[in-house]
Amino acid sequence: MGHRSNEHIRKALIMAWMLTVLADEGYASMEDDGCGVLFGVVLDCAHKIMAEAEREREAHKTRGIWNESNIFGKD
Repeated sequence: MGHRSNEHIRKALIMAWMLTVLADEGYASMEDDGCGVLFGVVLDCAHKIMAEAEREREAHKTRGIWNESNIFGKD
């Protein structure tokens, strides 16, 4: 049985991971303090999104509606 919300949680986890990669790359190439501030905000947001998505994933596991087959796949 597919749960569309699981797909959205998976997408949020992927996007949060992509934001962390962006922040790391941004820090590596930053040319001024403004860039550092921007990528600090990006990284902070990524961590907040990741934490919320992981909490919701755990709630879905508890309810028995999460399929662990593949984080990138569908239920």
